[in-house]
Amino acid sequence: MKRESVEEVLRKYGAKIETQINSSGDSKNYSQSYEKFKGEISREYTTYERWANSLGNFIHIKPSKSDEEKMTKSLNSAHLAVEPWQAISLSVMGFLTVFLIGIFISVGITLVSGGIESFPLLFFFLVITFSIFLFYFLNQYPERLANKWRLKASSQMVPAILYIVVYMRHTPNLERAIQFASEHLQYPLALDFKKIFYDVEVGKYSTIKESLDHYLESWRGYSTEFIEGFHLIESSLFEPDSSRRISTLEKGLQVVLDGVYEKMLKFSHSVRSPLTNVYMLGVVLPTLGLALIPLASAMIGGILTYIHVFILFNLIIPFMVFYLTDKVLGMRPGGYGETTLLEKNPLYPRYKSQVHYHKAFWIILPFLILSLIPLIFQFTPIPASLDLAKDFSFSELGLSFLGSGNFFGFISTPTGIKGPFGLGALLLGMLFPLSIAFYFSIAYNGKTKELIIEREKTKELESEFNNSLFQLGNRLGNGVPPELVFGKVAESNRGLRTGEFFGKVNYNIRQMGMSVEKAIFDRTRGAIRFFPSDLIATSMRVLIESSKKGLKIAAVSLMSISEYLKNLDKITMRLRDLLAEITSDMKSNMTFLAPLLSGIVVGLAAMITSILGMLYIANLSGAGATNWGSFNNFLDILQYQDMIPPYFLQISVGIYLIEIIFILTSTLVTINSGEDKLEMTNKVGINLKKGMSLYFIVALLSVVALSILSATVLGNLLG
Repeated sequence: MKRESVEEVLRKYGAKIETQINSSGDSKNYSQSYEKFKGEISREYTTYERWANSLGNFIHIKPSKSDEEKMTKSLNSAHLAVEPWQAISLSVMGFLTVFLIGIFISVGITLVSGGIESFPLLFFFLVITFSIFLFYFLNQYPERLANKWRLKASSQMVPAILYIVVYMRHTPNLERAIQFASEHLQYPLALDFKKIFYDVEVGKYSTIKESLDHYLESWRGYSTEFIEGFHLIESSLFEPDSSRRISTLEKGLQVVLDGVYEKMLKFSHSVRSPLTNVYMLGVVLPTLGLALIPLASAMIGGILTYIHVFILFNLIIPFMVFYLTDKVLGMRPGGYGETTLLEKNPLYPRYKSQVHYHKAFWIILPFLILSLIPLIFQFTPIPASLDLAKDFSFSELGLSFLGSGNFFGFISTPTGIKGPFGLGALLLGMLFPLSIAFYFSIAYNGKTKELIIEREKTKELESEFNNSLFQLGNRLGNGVPPELVFGKVAESNRGLRTGEFFGKVNYNIRQMGMSVEKAIFDRTRGAIRFFPSDLIATSMRVLIESSKKGLKIAAVSLMSISEYLKNLDKITMRLRDLLAEITSDMKSNMTFLAPLLSGIVVGLAAMITSILGMLYIANLSGAGATNWGSFNNFLDILQYQDMIPPYFLQISVGIYLIEIIFILTSTLVTINSGEDKLEMTNKVGINLKKGMSLYFIVALLSVVALSILSATVLGNLLG
């Protein structure tokens, strides 16, 4: 027999091998899809890249070797097309730009005013503080993006390992398994997996294994269980026996599950104390301190104004709370959280639409105008054009039981108009923070309502799908072909959402004459189009792939998926219970105790202002002088006209409460679900509605009750 040469063998079998390779998927097109995929999805990073590539090029700052390595790692992890020196240069340029603008404005104000004593010291201090903050923020921004990327990607680790294990049970090919996982995972882990192929295609690495090992190194120190799980999956390829190979694959999945659970268990224990500190330092103590501000401002004679209160409570304290909660979130391990990508939701255009904001604005506009009526009456010509007075006494309005003061309570002083100090202005001012809160609540509810409903339906479907999947695998194992098995499973699940799904597949096969694959995945009539779920789509894809190798293999694959999902559900429920213990207390503090405490404090501040106001009027008129005696000397210390008006104080408290709800809700959602914009937006809207409604009711009742009480008691004392 003539021996064939190497050339003859290549010529004979080359075309056949090429056909098989091409039929299994064009790896070149697949790896090229990485760039397309990145361009379609990761749009939030393009703004930073654009600034870094423009402002970052003005000056070239060479970082130290350690800083460059750290920055390069963060930039690569976040898939940012920015050089390390550009990122550092951007932070320096940001600092210089803000600092120089602040100097020019401050010097300009001084020159216009004509004296060094008019130099805006507070403004200049805030500019310096902001420029320093901007420098550190921009310098740390790549690391923040990398952590954000890892947090979202790590929430998909368990599904990723699950998909690879399920695929490799019937097809021991690591490259195809990773490709399969990347096609059924969502951003950002899918992008990481695509980049593994991309790096091989562009020649950065010579093999998929080398590229994969380099990628896994990026998780070292952050998620060692993910690395161990992948190494076990790789080692399964060298097992000679099929049962040992499958056992090794299952061990890889179990290692990841156990690692995630242990890390979240430690996190749940270590995060309690920091969250308590955040609540006490950022909510309770500042709110209690508010009650003393009116009295303190009256005693120190105009040094403390509402501008200082606004800067303290609406800028400095919220920033401190944000910083502390950001440190808490930095402790959160990955591996558990919401895995779906909001941008891939069919209803995403509704979420992005600006219509909800326009609608919310027109709804709250009347309340916003009502809250500004005290300022409109005092500082605009509108009252004069309507032949109305700028202010009214309580007796003119038939409210003489509230004392002899005015409704808005403005005071004329040698330095100008001060106020409003009146009860009416305070009550109207409560509508200002309420209208802002309801603006976001209405807009966020409109943005997320339908998407949340669809997500709940999908979760309900997936919770039922586990048992149905076992039935499907069991019937396939009994020899029922896929074309017939869907009808039988749909019949046994009648009334459930899974029954509707399988019924739709069965209808497409029997009535529309479709194949099983088209009945499920057809773009116009496929069942998965009406039941969007990554889990179901992946399970059905495994069914189609494995059924090509026989019904027994398909049955084993589906039943193994069912078993994996059952274990995954158990761990998910345990993690949910662990995290619920942490978040439930903080949620009740945020939506109940903080608004309640803030409302009562506003009432106390209003009562102090009311008492000092009536004493001030009595002292001016000489009424009750004999009753008070030497106490009048003490009243001279309290400069009523220099007090912070409760109108502005209440607005600052309300805005502060809104900021706290935003920050703490974002923190709780991230602790519970990882990076989940949809859940965060929805919960912010709900918590704003609950918290600010309670604050408005409590503040209204306490202000009215304590004002009436103080007016009655002092009215009797003053005669």
